[in-house]
Amino acid sequence: MVAARLAQSPVSQTINTSFVERDNLTQRQQNRRLTRRTNGFSKALSGFEKQLWLSLAYYPFVLPHDSLRHPLPITEPTRGSGSPRRWCPSTPAMAAGVTDPVWTTQELLSYRVSPLYWTECPDLEKLFR
Repeated sequence: MVAARLAQSPVSQTINTSFVERDNLTQRQQNRRLTRRTNGFSKALSGFEKQLWLSLAYYPFVLPHDSLRHPLPITEPTRGSGSPRRWCPSTPAMAAGVTDPVWTTQELLSYRVSPLYWTECPDLEKLFR
């Protein structure tokens, strides 16, 4: 399956360490519990797992990326005397076609996961008891 996905990739046909390390750095920047030598450590594994799941969901659904934005056909006015809005924000989940809008943090935290998912991944259920 990995070989098939690599063959379809427009970026590279091999597994690159730089892509893995870039993802690791992004996760360390987003989740304080993954940074080195800080007092943001987790005393319990369940607290660490919950924070990790939150940061893994926040990045693709809530955080817009400048490199993924696209220009608006017509600029929109902003409140006050600011410059007009020329770009439409986009997240990785939007670029992948998983969702349409940029989610708010409240929408992310209130999203209900299908019960079918819990039957497929019973080990995750212990996190949310």
